[in-house]
Amino acid sequence: MTEPVLFTRNLCKRFGALEASSDVSLDLRPGEIHALIGPNGAGKSTLIKQLAGNISPDSGSVWFHGQDVTGLDTIARARLGLARTFQISALAMQHTVLQNVILGALGQRQAALRFFGNIMKNKALRAESEQVLDRVGLLEHASTLTGELSHGQRRLLEVAVALSLRPKAFLMDEPMAGLGADGSARMTGFLDGLRREAPILLVEHDMDAVFTLADRISVLVYGQIIATGTVSEIRENPEVQRAYLGDGGLE
Repeated sequence: MTEPVLFTRNLCKRFGALEASSDVSLDLRPGEIHALIGPNGAGKSTLIKQLAGNISPDSGSVWFHGQDVTGLDTIARARLGLARTFQISALAMQHTVLQNVILGALGQRQAALRFFGNIMKNKALRAESEQVLDRVGLLEHASTLTGELSHGQRRLLEVAVALSLRPKAFLMDEPMAGLGADGSARMTGFLDGLRREAPILLVEHDMDAVFTLADRISVLVYGQIIATGTVSEIRENPEVQRAYLGDGGLE
């Protein structure tokens, strides 16, 4: 079996009496989209934060490309090639679309932000950032202030910023959130091709998108992985069906 790009072993995280992650082990393999689903409050965002380095587990470990990264912060993990998009936008709204992508590239290159003005004059970096914007369909908005973009355009910009990190894996937290039918369809198509560049761990409530994209699905309920399998295996799993009764079932 191919070695996973990213995996966890027995992650546990408590917040007082709440066990947000309970002995969680999962992996992300080359070339796949592995979807993480679960009811609201299941612990999905907490798990993503542990993978990204925002919070530390109480026990267990996170491994990325054969390296134990449990003790590394978000910046160190990003420099290793672990890119993340957010459930709530983390873009710099006061900067232009192009500046946001260049800021992402600066983080990958460990450049200091005090040189940002000079970096904007770097032709090679601008060209690379414009190429990324072209890939997500935002090149014509390069000079637009990010705060003036539509919600769907901001989602695409978040992907562009992640791409600027030259990622080896993506952590995507609800990229379809707030998108209409057309926006979701466009994002689904884009992510479908993106897996060939780097595998994606996808947290998403849009089950149509999940069933269309996922090679594998893991189901998180009350901090525990209750099932991992293909789309058909998850659809037919009685325990998963019971866990989702409150959310209308897996239709």
